Amino acid sequence: MKNINFPMLLLAILVISLFAAVGVGIALRNIWLILLFLIAGFLVMGYGISLKRKKSDSVS
Repeated sequence: MKNINFPMLLLAILVISLFAAVGVGIALRNIWLILLFLIAGFLVMGYGISLKRKKSDSVS
């Protein structure tokens, strides 16, 4: 069984939560919340992808 990478798991949960918060912003019809959560979601997702790329480059 593989070990669970908890920091990356928490980062993924954070990204999912931010994109779910976009739905809350849509329900509230607040463009600023929509933009805030959307941009934050993409930034956190990009950070996670960069971490994964750095980790895979250092291994090989």
